[in-house]
Amino acid sequence: MRRRTLLLVGGCVAAGFVLQACAGSPSTLDPHADQASTIARLWWTMLVLGGIVFLAVVVYLVVALLRRGPRDTTPLLDDGGGTGVVIGAGIVVPAIILVALFFLTLGTISALSADDAHQTLAIQVIGHQWWWQVKYPSQGFATANEIHIPVGQPVELRLTTDDVIHSFWVPQLQRKMDLIPGQVNLLTVEADKVGVYRGQCAEYCGLQHANMAFQVIAQPAASFQTWMAGQETVPPQPEDDLAQQGQQVFLGSACVYCHTIRGTNASGTIGPDLTHVASRNTLAAGTIPNTPGGLAGWIVDPQKIKPGNKMPPTQLSQPQLHELLVYLETLT
Repeated sequence: MRRRTLLLVGGCVAAGFVLQACAGSPSTLDPHADQASTIARLWWTMLVLGGIVFLAVVVYLVVALLRRGPRDTTPLLDDGGGTGVVIGAGIVVPAIILVALFFLTLGTISALSADDAHQTLAIQVIGHQWWWQVKYPSQGFATANEIHIPVGQPVELRLTTDDVIHSFWVPQLQRKMDLIPGQVNLLTVEADKVGVYRGQCAEYCGLQHANMAFQVIAQPAASFQTWMAGQETVPPQPEDDLAQQGQQVFLGSACVYCHTIRGTNASGTIGPDLTHVASRNTLAAGTIPNTPGGLAGWIVDPQKIKPGNKMPPTQLSQPQLHELLVYLETLT
């Protein structure tokens, strides 16, 4: 009885872990694109077939135990009847299932890899340790850790990396795609519903791999065009005294060697482009929300928030930090 209880409890715990892995967002089983729906259908097909095989094995085992009896220790004689079961259930049926799943998987891969002739927008995504650089080449601007796309329209993503191998994955929209040094991989995404979809690096890339997230923001066409027009503009020079002083704090610090703000002499390329940093939802690749408090903590001690990242702490007085925050908040 104790052994049976342990097996039952262990099975329940294992099932709980499996169900928890399939719950919440982002989830492959909550698709919002044709490509993700294709992946989900394949997943459910595999689950159903696997469940049928599992139940068949359990039923066969129970029947065998009941026929033998709990106290029957007499060795069974092989009358040859088991040979057909072994060949049929152990070789023929698994072979049929595996071959069928093989061709279903090939069809899924082919559907996910098909080029879409209706792509109207190309976006370049570059992986860094540990953040995402997002460029809109035709529009002439760059952002970080957020990919804005128009809903219902296929978009081509050109994926590459500046350092180690990363992997781009938005479970609700598309399959995984590796970012490989010296190579550009193409991936088409298309969201069928307005929303914010979380993405994640899916290839271990170092200490902060788990904190290398991003967002795909699917917007109505009109909202997307408005957002893009705002990103194309150069922020006006600050008019508020505190903001002007904050701009001087920024331009007089080492920040200009790592970051770019269009319209100023800050033209660094090591870190994210900050031209419209106040318009973003998160900081440090999804690690913290983009609030004045979060931004202040990131500027003063980024290593405490995200150990191992390449941004050094910035030594500022309290008034200087306040002025800098006021200035950065104008970069919408």
